[in-house]
Amino acid sequence: MINAENITLLLCAYLLGSVPSAVWVGKVFFGIDVREYGSGNAGATNTFRVLGPKAGVPVLIMDIAKGWLAVQLATFFGDYMPATQQFINFKLTLGVAALIGHIFPVFAGFRGGKGVATLLGILWGVNPPAAVVCMAVFLIFFLSTGYVSLGSMAASVAFPIVVMFVLNETVTSMNVFAVAVPILVLVTHQKNIERLLKRTESKVVIFRKKNR
Repeated sequence: MINAENITLLLCAYLLGSVPSAVWVGKVFFGIDVREYGSGNAGATNTFRVLGPKAGVPVLIMDIAKGWLAVQLATFFGDYMPATQQFINFKLTLGVAALIGHIFPVFAGFRGGKGVATLLGILWGVNPPAAVVCMAVFLIFFLSTGYVSLGSMAASVAFPIVVMFVLNETVTSMNVFAVAVPILVLVTHQKNIERLLKRTESKVVIFRKKNR
């Protein structure tokens, strides 16, 4: 149902997603716009790559949190009964609004990131069991290869498999969203796929060895 309250919540979800964590943390604490370095993306991965874990960890947490919080607007302020199809549909819509905000943030000249961390927050908000599995898949691929992009893509492909074939989800909108997740991630990671095939993709090192 389209009404003023729902439109307001959608706008709030977009604004939450638009909070440019990577840009603000980089500029305020390091005097650097991360979009001018590395991959040029305003996301947690590029922040790790350019500024290290001291900046990357807070950005990662904030990006996940804003996706989760955007989805929870349906619980805190929405007028739909929990667990109903309308409630799930609205949560997914809020999540999409937040994701658009992260990719095209109004607070950072509409130059954002790829949205993987924010998408993880959204998954935690709409389907926690599947999000846990996706997180495990990501960690397995990332820790074994050092490639965040490969872990992200593997986790995104795992999401619809878990939702549709393990959890046997019956809500159509959730299944459609589940299928859309890997499509979005694979499309936004085309350059990463090319670099992986050419073996020129950069690895992210979280724990750097100290020089003695």
